[in-house]
Amino acid sequence: MNFPRAITLVLPAWAVSFLRAARCFPTDQDKMGLAIELSRLNVTYGTGGPFGAALFRGATGTLVAVGVNRVVAETCSAAHAEMMACMLAQKRLGAFRLPAKGNYVLASSAQPCAMCAGALPWTGVRRLLFGASKKDVELCAGFDEGPLHPRWKHEFKKRGISVTGGLMRMEARAVLARYRETHGTRY
Repeated sequence: MNFPRAITLVLPAWAVSFLRAARCFPTDQDKMGLAIELSRLNVTYGTGGPFGAALFRGATGTLVAVGVNRVVAETCSAAHAEMMACMLAQKRLGAFRLPAKGNYVLASSAQPCAMCAGALPWTGVRRLLFGASKKDVELCAGFDEGPLHPRWKHEFKKRGISVTGGLMRMEARAVLARYRETHGTRY
């Protein structure tokens, strides 16, 4: 039996084009709009689940990395949009933890699942923005988001991470509903 020695996770080609056209996203609405657009395109192109995320330098709003859900395409349960964006940003910056001076902001089309919420405190992200709620993801798209600590936002705050949810929620919910309507894989 051959054992893999490496793990390679790849964004779809269309997602990389967002990084080539690097521009600033000054407002939280701009940041969330990009995350939701990534989720929408991931559904439209059939390249993964209905989730998108983008990571920005806080002070400038400069786009650092994007991520979309690639669980099925990459046969990897950890290939969630938030994790893809964080891992790619860390790789790009050459740091296993994003530098504090960058005051990095992660915008996610949906509230992080149990896995992503558990990993975020170690990424270096200082602000989390999300659109659809955990309940929206479960009701609109049929995903199991796992159990979150009841005071997860408080725990993030204790670790210096601010959380703002419900941004452009209806737009994010629409992508989830579209995914369900198109019979996308649920896992």
